[in-house]
Amino acid sequence: MTIGLFGFQTTIASPVTLKGIGVHSGAPVSLTFQPAEAGTGVIFTRLLDDGSSVEYRAVSSQVGNTDLCTVLGTSLSRAVATIEHVMAALYALGVDNIMVEVDSGEMPIMDGSSYPFIEAIEQVGIVNLGIKRRYIRVLKPVRIDSGACWSEFRPYDGTRFEVEIDFSSPLIGRQSWKGDLTAETFKQELSRARTFGFMRDVERLWAAGYALGSSLENSVVISDDDTIVNVEGLRYKDEFVRHKTLDAVGDLALAGAQFIGCYRSYRGGHKMNANALKALMSDPTAYEVVEAPSSRAARVRAREFVPVNVPELTSWFA
Repeated sequence: MTIGLFGFQTTIASPVTLKGIGVHSGAPVSLTFQPAEAGTGVIFTRLLDDGSSVEYRAVSSQVGNTDLCTVLGTSLSRAVATIEHVMAALYALGVDNIMVEVDSGEMPIMDGSSYPFIEAIEQVGIVNLGIKRRYIRVLKPVRIDSGACWSEFRPYDGTRFEVEIDFSSPLIGRQSWKGDLTAETFKQELSRARTFGFMRDVERLWAAGYALGSSLENSVVISDDDTIVNVEGLRYKDEFVRHKTLDAVGDLALAGAQFIGCYRSYRGGHKMNANALKALMSDPTAYEVVEAPSSRAARVRAREFVPVNVPELTSWFA
């Protein structure tokens, strides 16, 4: 993998706002991306009804529930939920520093994919801040298992995802997506893949207070006779595994830095992604923080990046 200008930290050129509904709450949501200075990272700000606000740094230590989506915070009245599609877009486009302001407890689901967030960011543009970006480079394999499910990080000279799913539904079955992650690859092959669910689960989710905003406009729905309910069908023939890969990109963005390595999973999900990331970051011998070397070359290879001492990074995962 070679790194050009994206070896430097970035932000967006100007604010941009999106409006939609929360897939679980069904409530209207207004989301605004705001530019931020170098070193800020990704900060989510939830605006509360009483006029106050609560902030969360988008890092692993801030993650609460991961049952149906990825949530920052543990208090329902103050948390920010379903952040993974936003995080995937920011990570893939290389946006390091940004303030994400939201007036509800959940990100807007939009069409169920990351593509609307990609469009919004590209509409205003990305600015190079001239400060070197730091990366997390995987040094040795780190694996977790949960029954038949597993996920692992492995050293790799680039950023790669290898995700495999295996559903009893014949419509889905066993699917895999493998590829090096770049902004263009994400946009073309992953960003438009939508969240999906089974009709048989709807009543159970509604009774538990979830999926109240789910519809055919933001989800791929599979009927009880194992067919696609959406009239337009699938956007990709293997849209299911592509969405699971999109989710993994967003969940691993909570490392707080881009990573250099390969992430592999089998029958994974938000919880497995979060636990694998925590396993990696809890072992100081499994990774190192690196940045591009001082060079006049326009592009340098990831293997040429040099280690830097960043003691505060470990505290994000305590």
